[in-house]
Amino acid sequence: MKFRNFKMVDYVVYGRGSFNQLDEILAPHRQDGKPMIFLVDHFFEGKPLAKRVPSKGNDKIVFADVTHEPKTTYVDKLAKQLKDEFGSISGIIGIGGGSTMDLGKAVSLMMNNTGSSADYQGWDLVKFPGVYKVGIPTLSGTGAEVSRTTVLTGPTKKLGMNSDFTPFDQIVLDPELAANVPVNQRFYTGMDCYIHCIESLQGTYLNEFSKSYGEKALDLCRKVFVEKNKWDSESDDQLMMASYAGGMSIAYSQVGVAHAVSYGLSYLLGTKHGVGNCIVMNHLEEYYPEGVKEFKHMVEKNKVEIPKGICKGLTDEQFDTMINVSLGMKPLWENALGKDWEKIITKEKLRGLYERL
Repeated sequence: MKFRNFKMVDYVVYGRGSFNQLDEILAPHRQDGKPMIFLVDHFFEGKPLAKRVPSKGNDKIVFADVTHEPKTTYVDKLAKQLKDEFGSISGIIGIGGGSTMDLGKAVSLMMNNTGSSADYQGWDLVKFPGVYKVGIPTLSGTGAEVSRTTVLTGPTKKLGMNSDFTPFDQIVLDPELAANVPVNQRFYTGMDCYIHCIESLQGTYLNEFSKSYGEKALDLCRKVFVEKNKWDSESDDQLMMASYAGGMSIAYSQVGVAHAVSYGLSYLLGTKHGVGNCIVMNHLEEYYPEGVKEFKHMVEKNKVEIPKGICKGLTDEQFDTMINVSLGMKPLWENALGKDWEKIITKEKLRGLYERL
């Protein structure tokens, strides 16, 4: 049996106010004349956080448009702009939610790899390490800060650049940055973490490594979304660590049905990842009965609306597009249903599930 030798983030700094150390962290990685590029979620344009970014000299702050989840075309455009303007750079710092961090990872890789980012959608296709990259989450739940993938929507599929070159070299986990996130957004992103854990802990790929992180992340999600009656600063601390542990739980495992189906929604309809997972999870009693029951309780307790009827009126061709994107996520289905998954989840069955969404 061959064991996976997976790459983790090299350096982690955690704590309230740790964002203030960013200048000091970046200093040893600055190369003469080559700028640091701060890729910041456009939500922060004109907000106090943008003024705290420690840019100097010819550094550049790029406010990333993450209205939609990252597309390979956007990654290629950003990488080309940076190459045209600077030739080479010292590093990329992604500051924002999962989409911004995924963009940061992808642009870092495309600074040192030829062609289009679409050429690298898959497993272990990236040839060369990217430039130095730092991830700073301002939302908690996606696990993008620790994952070895960067999820992108390409011309034919929604799939990550999964490789040992993808993880960040450094992450800064400052729970203060996640304060004041809108309630719905916080819930959807937090549920991404909760669903990671349900899928990982019930998957056929499960092992003690994944289990230890997944159980801890699940415990923290329950503290935040089940046990507490109001949000406080401790909730931000707990959810940020749940996100980290949830991301680690799938590093040596995989996600499952909710993510596989959700990828089809985002590819066709542009549904945001966290919301998409929640829409799908609402209908997965057959696969995760206890998890769905608890999920529905959390939705009710936290007074959050989960969109319904988003697939109403779609054509056969559109359903087929979603089904094909979803069935392309083979490791996810195998983790969820075992090696014979193709006999269990037919196109007809998947069509029926999409129709209920």
